[in-house]
This record gives sequence, structure tokens and C-alpha cells, in this order.
Amino acid sequence: MKNIFKITIKLTLGIFITATVLQACKSKSVSEKKEVKKPNVVFILADDLGAHDLSFAGSNYYETPNIDAIAKEGVEFTQGYAAAQVCSPSRASVLTGKNTARHGITDWIGALTGEKWGKRQNTKVLPPEYIHAIPEEDITLAEAFKSGGYKTFFAGKWHVGDEPYSPENNGFDINVGGWEVGSPKGGFYAPWENPKLDYKYEGENLTKRLAIETADFISANKDEPFFAFLSFYAVHGPIETTQEKWNKYRNKAEAQGISEKGFEMERILPIRTVQDNPIYAGLVESMDDAVGVVLKRLKELGLDENTIIVFTSDNGGVASGDAFSTTNFPLRGGKGYQWEGGIREPYLIKAPMLKNAPKSINYPVTGVDFYPTLLDLAGISKSEKQTIDGVSLVPLLKGESLDNRALFWHYPHYGNQGGEPVSIIRKNEYKLIHYYEDGRDELYNLSTDPKEVNDIAKENETIAKNLRTELNTYLKSVDAKVPTVNKNYDAKKAEELYNRRKTRMLQNLENQRKNFLKKDFKPNEDWYNSSLTKD
Repeated sequence: MKNIFKITIKLTLGIFITATVLQACKSKSVSEKKEVKKPNVVFILADDLGAHDLSFAGSNYYETPNIDAIAKEGVEFTQGYAAAQVCSPSRASVLTGKNTARHGITDWIGALTGEKWGKRQNTKVLPPEYIHAIPEEDITLAEAFKSGGYKTFFAGKWHVGDEPYSPENNGFDINVGGWEVGSPKGGFYAPWENPKLDYKYEGENLTKRLAIETADFISANKDEPFFAFLSFYAVHGPIETTQEKWNKYRNKAEAQGISEKGFEMERILPIRTVQDNPIYAGLVESMDDAVGVVLKRLKELGLDENTIIVFTSDNGGVASGDAFSTTNFPLRGGKGYQWEGGIREPYLIKAPMLKNAPKSINYPVTGVDFYPTLLDLAGISKSEKQTIDGVSLVPLLKGESLDNRALFWHYPHYGNQGGEPVSIIRKNEYKLIHYYEDGRDELYNLSTDPKEVNDIAKENETIAKNLRTELNTYLKSVDAKVPTVNKNYDAKKAEELYNRRKTRMLQNLENQRKNFLKKDFKPNEDWYNSSLTKD
């Protein structure tokens, strides 16, 4: 019996030790699995938000505490650019990693070209044809993440292709509100018109609804890696806000001192020079509120430490044309323009798994860099079938360096906001703009002249010539389409139009601006009263 007892004890002890070891191995396996869990990604894309439309970026008028928090906790690229000065090309570049001249969507989808343009517009050249949807052969960012085992989600503005080129056919498992249009049809308050998103009640805020849908997707997929793309329609026109927010910002403008003059004449159209539009300010805050909805949900679910967050915009703030909403000062121009105000953006990346990332980076980056950067952070290999113009910014996020490179923009069209048909190259501190109307070049040294006031092309002929050669070589390599001469151009009519804009339109804008700031201001029923684009 003694021997039997000893054997039993021995066997029991052995089973216990084995079980303990197995449990330890299992715990270690679970721990390791938890440690190597793929990071989630939330990409937040604002529409028409300028480089200085945020509190952290220098605005003392707009209030954006939630976006400011992303900047504080993440990395700000102080020389962040959109891939284009208007929406569709820029968005296509984010989704493909390609420059606009390469993927072929060079204007906002729906813009007229060639003779159709010439019949309506008296311009020196006629814009060329362009692609109207992301090409089928492209592997989108969503498709790349999906192949990497991610659940993918899209909410908001699409505008890079009508059916069958919808988000659902470009790698997104779920699409909420994304269709062919570039602005919120029906406005930001229900009833709105959107075949991909019904409203729940009259007066519902579209921007907040998109954020709630995104947050709910995150909740439903918290246990698996996800790629969520929240693409706001805000702050695109029509600019609308609530009575409460309008009142807040009207009073704030008054307290800061209302400028007698808020506009001046740019090359083509009047342009706003002050941030004091209380309707637009309310719209900006509503978007920031919506960002807060998503950030709060991530924190509540304990996902904030394993979620990469990107925040950026598709082009510069609307300082001229459309709703004449904001100013990008001290940068020149705005949406549609070839100067820095048209292409410089808020450009934030929060990658909490990189503990020693710098707070700010001065290296020039563009929208095409998001594609390789996010795949790199997620450990997903890029397909050899996808040509990518961008570079991974992960070395910079780790405090390392990248080689200098040339950046390119190609916009052979006329912006509704006053921009001209151009191609651009930026290399180191120099930026060269080539104009298709007359073939001239402008050259700026952005390190000493960030406002682009002094064209130094004549004093620096060698630099200008070398940059132009490099630009031409690049455009030829991607078979870039260029404008053609408009044989019906009437210089006299063009001068008359300019003079009307310089007098009547400029004065109308000043009157409207001051009207928005009156204590007894009476808006339209939908809070929209911002269109002065008629001549």
C-alpha cells in the first residue's frame, strides 16, 4: 500500500506539474498573442479644412480641442501637403498612394473639360480630359488592409467614382454615406439626400451621425483588427451651424474686434483675409465634436493604445470661391490655388505603439505617403502590382531620417476658387510653379518666403531651369495630360469680368461678412447663405 500511495502521489504531482507548465505556456501564448495583435487604424479625413483652421495650428478663432488632442498625443508633420488643391484627385491619391498625374483623376469628378468647358468659361486654355473613378487595376488602401486580415469600414464623402466604383467595390466591407457626390446634398441637417444613409429624425446632424456610425463599427469589431475611414463632408459648403454655435462665435468675433475689411483681390477672385465667419466656425466645431465621439469610444473600449489615428484634409481651406469661408494666412491662396494655402494641410499621425516618436517633423510629406506608412505600421506587405509614389514615414516616426526627394502636383484645370492650370515641383526649399496659360514659371524659396510673395525665377535661372527639367521629365514619364489653347478666348470679356469681381463682388462679400456678424442676423431656414460665386 505504501508503494501504491507513493506512485499515486508521484503521478498526481506529475499531472499537476504538467498542467501547471501547460497553463503557463498557454498564458504565455495568450500574452504573446495580445502583444502582437495587429494595430487598428482610424483614418479621419476632413473636407476643405485649411492648414490654420485648427486651434493648435494657430487659429485663435476656431475651437478644436479633440483634434488638438490628436496633435498633442501624436506627431504633427509641419510641412504636410495634400496631393492636390481640390478634392477628388487628393482623395484618390490617399487611397492609391499615387500622384494625381499617375492615377489620372486630376480634377474634382464632375468638372467640365475641353470644348464643353470653353462653351461656358472664357479662359485662355481648355482643361484636358481626366479619369472619373479609381482605376480597377489599382489596389486601394482598403483592399490592401482587407488582404492583411482587417475588417474595413467607410463613412462619409467618397467622390472618387460612381457605381460600380463605390467604396464597397474598392475594398470596404461596409459603406455608410459614401456615393458619387462631393457635398452633402440637402445640407448637414436632416432631411438630407443620401441613398447610402437615411436620417433618423429631422434636424439630425450629418457630421455627428457619421462619427456615431464609425464608433459603432469600432464597438462591433473591437476584437479583430479594423481599418475605419471616416471621411467627413464637413467643412465643405453649404456652411451651416446651429443658433447656439453661431451666437458663440459671433460674440467671440466681436470680443476680438471685427476688422473693417475682410477681403482683398487675388489674381482671379476676391479672397478672405480674416477668420471671423461665425457660421463656418460653428461647422468646424461640430466636426471637432464628432472627432471627439470616435476618440471617446476608442478610450472606453481600451483600444486607444493599439489604434493608429490619422487626421488630415483633402485640400486647403476655402478662402476664395464657394463659401469664401476662411483664410489660410499667412499662407497664400486657398482651395483650388497653386500656392501653399491650396495644398498645405493639417497632417497628424498618432501611432501609440511608437513610444519615442518626435512631437513634430519638418520633413515635407504629401497624401501619397499615407498608403505605404500605414501598411508599414500594420506589418502588411505592399503588392508588387501597385505602383506607389509615396514613401513610408515610419523611419521619421522612429526619430530616424529620410533622403530628400522631389514632390509633384499636376492640376491642368481651373479651380472654381481662382486657381490656374499648373504643374508644381517642390525640392528642398524651392518650389517651382509652371503655368499652362502662358508657359511662365514662378520660383519661391519657402524657407525664406513661406508666403510666396517674391518670385525669384529670374534671379535664379539655373535653379528654375533644373527644376523645370525635372518636372517635365516626371510629367512625361507618367503621360500627364495638359491643356490646349482656347481659340475662342476673348481678352476684353475677361478684363470686364475681372473688373466686376474687383468692384461689385468684393463689396458684396464684405456686406455679407458683416451681415453674418450682426446681432439681428436672420439666416435662411437651413442656415445656408454663402453662395456668391455668380458674377
